[in-house]
Amino acid sequence: MNERPSSLERFLSGHRRVALDSNVLIYLAEDAASRGAAAGRVVLALAELDIEVVFATIGLAEVLTGPARAGDVTGFESLADELRDLGLRMVDLDVAISEDAAWLRGRAQLDLVDAIHLATARAAGATLFVTNDRGIRPLPQLAVAYLDDLVA
Repeated sequence: MNERPSSLERFLSGHRRVALDSNVLIYLAEDAASRGAAAGRVVLALAELDIEVVFATIGLAEVLTGPARAGDVTGFESLADELRDLGLRMVDLDVAISEDAAWLRGRAQLDLVDAIHLATARAAGATLFVTNDRGIRPLPQLAVAYLDDLVA
């Protein structure tokens, strides 16, 4: 018997390429409670639906800061390996993304890292950005979905 797709899967299936904010992967790595489980559901659904997931390389610095701050070398290396194994398309910061990030930062009053995440998503052709930061709003050609709403 085939299971019917969940509302999360139906929503995500409308996108071929989705970008993730660092907070989604931080929840997945550090929060075994509700948000960690929610992040896991989203990441699993994206994989099952064969949706390309893009991630700004600056996000690696954000996600890996927790174990670095704790001085946990083994945890740091393990998490770095797990992030590589997720199959994310890591997108490097380049001149075009930097210019778009500056524009977004100036016009949308975003902090630099959020502007880089959004500019990276747009440059990679993502149509959806998943975050839990309510200060991030949709942009032309880039919808925004909040993790708490996706799995509510």
